[in-house]
Amino acid sequence: MASESAEVVINDRKEIFGWAMYDWANSAFSTTIGTVFLGPYVAGLARTAAQAAGTETISFLGIPVAPDSFLPYCISFSVGLQVLFLPILGAIADYSNLRKTMMRLFATIGAIATILMFFVAGDLWWLGGVLFIVANLAFGAAIVFYNAYLPDIASEDERDRVSSYGWAMGYLGGGILLALNLAFFIFSEDLGVPTALAVRINLASAGIWWLGFAFLTWSRLRAGRAARTLPAGENYASIGFKQLRKTLSEVKSFPETLKFLLAYFLYNDGIQTVIGVAAIFAAAPIVQGGLEVEQTTLTAVILMIQFVAFFGALFWGKLAGWIGSKQSIIVSLVIWAGVVIYAYGGMKGEGRVTEFFILGIFIAIVLGGSQAISRSLFAQMIPNGKEAEFFSFYEISERGTSWIGPLIFGLANQIFGDLRIAILSLIFFFIAGLIMLPFVNVQKAIADARSYKSE
Repeated sequence: MASESAEVVINDRKEIFGWAMYDWANSAFSTTIGTVFLGPYVAGLARTAAQAAGTETISFLGIPVAPDSFLPYCISFSVGLQVLFLPILGAIADYSNLRKTMMRLFATIGAIATILMFFVAGDLWWLGGVLFIVANLAFGAAIVFYNAYLPDIASEDERDRVSSYGWAMGYLGGGILLALNLAFFIFSEDLGVPTALAVRINLASAGIWWLGFAFLTWSRLRAGRAARTLPAGENYASIGFKQLRKTLSEVKSFPETLKFLLAYFLYNDGIQTVIGVAAIFAAAPIVQGGLEVEQTTLTAVILMIQFVAFFGALFWGKLAGWIGSKQSIIVSLVIWAGVVIYAYGGMKGEGRVTEFFILGIFIAIVLGGSQAISRSLFAQMIPNGKEAEFFSFYEISERGTSWIGPLIFGLANQIFGDLRIAILSLIFFFIAGLIMLPFVNVQKAIADARSYKSE
């Protein structure tokens, strides 16, 4: 580990490429699992189980659950666990030189849980939710350490570009695997592979892709700064709790950073929920408020979004340079609000598939950009030495880890029995973000972070 603790070279092209390749690797989970295949597949199995039991709901741990609400509830629960654990892990990573080691550990756990989704079938519909909870928790934990590298590998003037580059690589990598999965799904019966088995193979492929390409990241990425000496009688776990308490007590020293983080929690919860439930909404029957889009069409639209989002992320990096990071995020939130409103009121006729495709283009343009610029902007608001700890709070509402949104969506669908009302309920998050974000003083947040002196 000694060689990995050497001084980090800023803006090193090989290390930045290795860092971005983790986005390429883990985006397979976001696309193949979180966005396309798992939601409709598990919902379909759950609906079949409900019909076999002669009921409209399924029972999970004795709790009646609407089939289309099961996975959104699992998403919400997994993020609830992240709220408890990720800040502690972030504090430990900042105090130790275990950043790379912990990133590798959680990535491996997440990838293995994803591979095991191959066994989700028949009455084991509930296993899909359980494995998703494990994989999503590990996914979020690994990204805490991944994001914390950004201030170490890129100078302040390069962070928007590097962050956007990472997101773009993620969309490209996730899109390529999704294209392969789509081709396999379409031609699976010609190959003698039943449709359900093809879906299970595609689910497992995301874990294999995630773990396989992560090795390239680990070969290029250094551990970063050296570990601090542990006080007598302390261990990393106890230090993690103490550092977390200390950070929470010092939050008042970073009021603008806290204000941005709250705004981000709200608007990105909406973004992540839209991403997570889009496939469920599109595949559900029309009588339930869905679009009743075929799996091949749905996957083709998601695939289009992946590749358009690659260019969208790069464009938003340039837009941030033209009008400013905060202003570019505000523009994206206006578009997101329009997407939710149209999803509620539009796409009701025979041309709904074409409208869904056009709506997907708008989503793709802002998807990567709004998140990439948010990450690079937040990186400038973090005091030196607390990168992983602060990013652990940030990650609570980052990729695939929304919390309140899926819960509201699931409850709205279960109460009203209408997915369109559930979609409309998400408008709250974008409006709240648009209200709060203009009041964030970015320059003061950066100045507060620079002036911070650790005890």
